[in-house]
Amino acid sequence: METRLIYILLFMPLLKQLVTKANPRTDIVARICGNVTSNDSRLYVDEFTKTLKIIKDEIYMNGFGTAVVGEGLQQIYVMAQCHGDLTYDDCVICTNFCLTLLPGCFPKTAGRIYLDGCFARFDSYDFFNESVLPSDSSVCGMTESTTPIDFNATIKLLLDRVVKIAVTNHGYGDGSERWGSGSVFALANCWKTLNEESCLSCLQNAATNILTCLPSTEGRAVDAGCFLRYSDYKFLNDNEDLFSRKGSLFSFTTFVFVFATVCILSIFVGICLGDVIYKGLHRQRRRKAELDVVETSMFARTMHFKYSTLEKATDYFSQANKLGNGGYGEVFKGTLGDGREIAIKRLYVNYFNRNQEIHNEINIISRATHRNLARFLGFCITNEVSLLIYEFVPNKSLDCYIFDPEKKKELDWNKRLNIIMGTAEGLEYLHKRCDVTIVHRDVKASNILLDLRYRPKIADFGLARFCSTTTEKTTENSANIAGTLGYMAPEYITRGLLTDKADVYSFGILILEIVGGIQNNKFQPDNSLDTLVTCAWRHFQSNTVSEIIDESLEIEDIEEVTRIVQVGLLCTQESLMLRPEMTEVIQMIKRKDLEIPRPSKPPFICEPLNASGLHSSPSSNTCTDYR
Repeated sequence: METRLIYILLFMPLLKQLVTKANPRTDIVARICGNVTSNDSRLYVDEFTKTLKIIKDEIYMNGFGTAVVGEGLQQIYVMAQCHGDLTYDDCVICTNFCLTLLPGCFPKTAGRIYLDGCFARFDSYDFFNESVLPSDSSVCGMTESTTPIDFNATIKLLLDRVVKIAVTNHGYGDGSERWGSGSVFALANCWKTLNEESCLSCLQNAATNILTCLPSTEGRAVDAGCFLRYSDYKFLNDNEDLFSRKGSLFSFTTFVFVFATVCILSIFVGICLGDVIYKGLHRQRRRKAELDVVETSMFARTMHFKYSTLEKATDYFSQANKLGNGGYGEVFKGTLGDGREIAIKRLYVNYFNRNQEIHNEINIISRATHRNLARFLGFCITNEVSLLIYEFVPNKSLDCYIFDPEKKKELDWNKRLNIIMGTAEGLEYLHKRCDVTIVHRDVKASNILLDLRYRPKIADFGLARFCSTTTEKTTENSANIAGTLGYMAPEYITRGLLTDKADVYSFGILILEIVGGIQNNKFQPDNSLDTLVTCAWRHFQSNTVSEIIDESLEIEDIEEVTRIVQVGLLCTQESLMLRPEMTEVIQMIKRKDLEIPRPSKPPFICEPLNASGLHSSPSSNTCTDYR
């Protein structure tokens, strides 16, 4: 173990340099884990390690590899492949990263990882000739074309062409078509274990799935035997030194990368097995202060940062690098030695509650990988400090924009609508498409980060909880209820009932804030009993939604905004049974032809009495312009 660490320390600078220069397209598109749990996790991990040693040689030579080890219930099949346009170095980086993500599905006996540049899968049966599965699906972008008829026709034509090319070109095809003042691009890639007939079947199924994304300007289909993608920006690799050309095949830097990655994977498995043995032999002798009580996932255990590295990255946590702070702690910007920018969250946790808080965030965020979730990179835990490391998102959080009189002007209606949609897709993933149901518990503008293209990423999972069902009641009493006042669902505040509908309620508040450009907690109408939600509800009832729209917005389609406000009010209904699930919310936002119900009254509403001593009708009430 010590020898491996020395090798890694020696070669890491060169490894980092290689990673920085490469463009391996390692964005995570989808992670799909199986439903069956291994009956002997230790043995399964051991067998998985053996497959890595077998598969790496094939990948390094051909950009593709398979491996089969074990017997009976512990037999394991593994496959990995790059997309056909990657260079050799890019392929090595992408597949190694992809393979390190596969253990995130353990102790399940199956998993698929789709990156933008490569694919990896493991399972307990021979899936090498499998082309389609019921779980095959599409992953769609948030932005829609402004000329959908022409765009749709162009994409269909392009996809049909690249599919035909791939079937007759060893499973790979790409291309572009002129559209408007620019072009659209597409890529089709079958896994090399498929014959032409299976490849065609897979790509036809993928094309059917991906066409449901239209008129979105970006779409990906993730099938068992292939990958299909289109986009309105050029993502294809047109380098001359493609993988099939072996000019850099035995470059020294590539060898170093491969060597270091294998060492890291070996250490990762060793740590996992060591933890299992340690827990079995020394369970009664563990002290409370030991941080190994935090039973983080195997995936998270591979992501430890040295404290000295983070000190240097932040100039010793200089105030000049401080991005912000809150009740959870402080966030600093850091720059690693290879030039990568990171965000470091320094937690405010004391000796007694640190285990629970740290375990919660690491365990939850390491299970969840989605383009609309802030990517978790690793952690550093000592006796004095607890640090969580995330990808750096340059445009900070949503509240820095929509609540600022000047900066809110940077977010036009289309950007705000894309933020709403992206956040909805991130929550839908947590609630329905992750391997367990995750309730975030603190959905608000300050926990929505924006990248350079103003795409949202949900952050801060310190309060998140697993739920086995969508109607699970927590055992917490009111003293342990956590969240932000003004965003917490009424049933959670009053009864401690925590379900995914609590996130739906918070999301509804967020919608109204994005439309109105004002923070719910800063809402101050003349009627002290009014809230942002009740005010929006009354304006919706009286058909005066235009009066609550942020005055910095130039709105061309008031009906679309009204519809979005209606969705927000549906999410904030008093009865959790009436609130839609996030899957339904996404359809309501996407499909303008979908008829959606009228919302019932929100919680905490109090109708004023008229001169007769009776409650006034909702339409007769007015509330202060809160802009």
